[in-house]
Amino acid sequence: MTTSPGTDFRAVAEKAVHVGVDEEIAVPYAALLGFQHVLAMFMGIITPPLLLAQMLSLPKTTTAQLVSTALVVAALTSFIQIRRMGRIGSGLLSAQGTSFAFLNNLHQVGQVGGLPLMFGLSLAAAPTSILLGPFLPKLRRVFTPVVSGTVILLIGLSLIPAGMHEIASGYGPGAVPWHGGAVAVTIMIILVTLGSLKRPWARMLAVLISLIFGYGISAALGYLQAPPPGLWVAWPKLFSYGLAFQWQYLLPFIFLYLVSAIETVGDVTATCQLSGLPTKGHDYWSRLRGAVMADGINSMLAACCGMFPNTTYAQNNGVIQLTGVASRRVGYYMCGFLALFGLLPMIGGYLSIMPAPVLGGLSLVLFGFVASGGIRILYYNHLGSREWLILAVSLGAGVGVGSTPEVLDMLPSALAAMFHSSVVVGGLLALFLNAVLPRIKSTQLEDIHA
Repeated sequence: MTTSPGTDFRAVAEKAVHVGVDEEIAVPYAALLGFQHVLAMFMGIITPPLLLAQMLSLPKTTTAQLVSTALVVAALTSFIQIRRMGRIGSGLLSAQGTSFAFLNNLHQVGQVGGLPLMFGLSLAAAPTSILLGPFLPKLRRVFTPVVSGTVILLIGLSLIPAGMHEIASGYGPGAVPWHGGAVAVTIMIILVTLGSLKRPWARMLAVLISLIFGYGISAALGYLQAPPPGLWVAWPKLFSYGLAFQWQYLLPFIFLYLVSAIETVGDVTATCQLSGLPTKGHDYWSRLRGAVMADGINSMLAACCGMFPNTTYAQNNGVIQLTGVASRRVGYYMCGFLALFGLLPMIGGYLSIMPAPVLGGLSLVLFGFVASGGIRILYYNHLGSREWLILAVSLGAGVGVGSTPEVLDMLPSALAAMFHSSVVVGGLLALFLNAVLPRIKSTQLEDIHA
């Protein structure tokens, strides 16, 4: 089903719930859906630069510039990923933004050489993804559904606590303790109600409607404050902080780009599945190859513009799952909004004051969708005993490290920094086990059943 650019949204809704990658919907609704994707990823984009600026005690003007640059860079890198220029990009509704995986390493090198060393190492290690991309089809015996499904599941499980933390933080000191939890539950009820209706418009606008209610309730309770004054226009500047390099810090960054590639494989696999596209065959591997190569190119571009490594985001898959719309047209409007918020920081500032309970209630549902995407991949690929063993060990180790990070204290500090993430531990362990465990042939299975 393909609709013309002027097709009314009601006509689309009556025909089908799902809108595919190359299908079109009317401009107003594409813009609304694009805005929902921005809402889902906005805090993820600006949080890494905010955290690093706080940890490194950077000036407020530098912090503001980093946040604005993060949004503009996310707009540009997402466009490259979505548009699929030649062999570069996935050609899907794949959003990109600042990666959380590099936070610890960036903090460590930032204490040594400041922003120049942080951007220099990000730039120097980024070709890892570019070099890996073309070989992905030949590595299909390594990047199997059990690996990508495990990674997606771990990504969702690792993100869920962040949403719960936002809910637990409430509206801050002086607020009525139960207000935050009540608002978060209200947000989730609205999302579940709209998502379960048989009206396609309800699913497509669920995120936006729930956030409008969240902002409205927060304002009525007196917890919504105006954003602080700031610049009206902010432009990214190439190499504005300079570049520096120290080879002894390069290996951890290369390692993290490999992990980022694994995450991208999982995220794009989920996007393909949600978009109604195959997760096997030439076209699938071509999209994976383009997505991973785009990760590397986009991270190099980000470093040149004064931003940290970018990666494909998982939370936008939750929006696709909830709305049933995977059209790239929605992605283009998403990129436009991101650029607008980055170039006009005062506009984005109103999103940055999103109350924690509102963000937490939304995130909890969307991150749950991400985790369920991994379960779906594992379920539909009919795992055997070998694959279940890989899943069990990888999931146990990943969740274990994520919940008890102090177990890494027994390792050297450099290794501990590399393995701080449950996705890193579980994803690499799944890769390793999938490569070394012997595969059970069909004749052996027949003997076992006999």
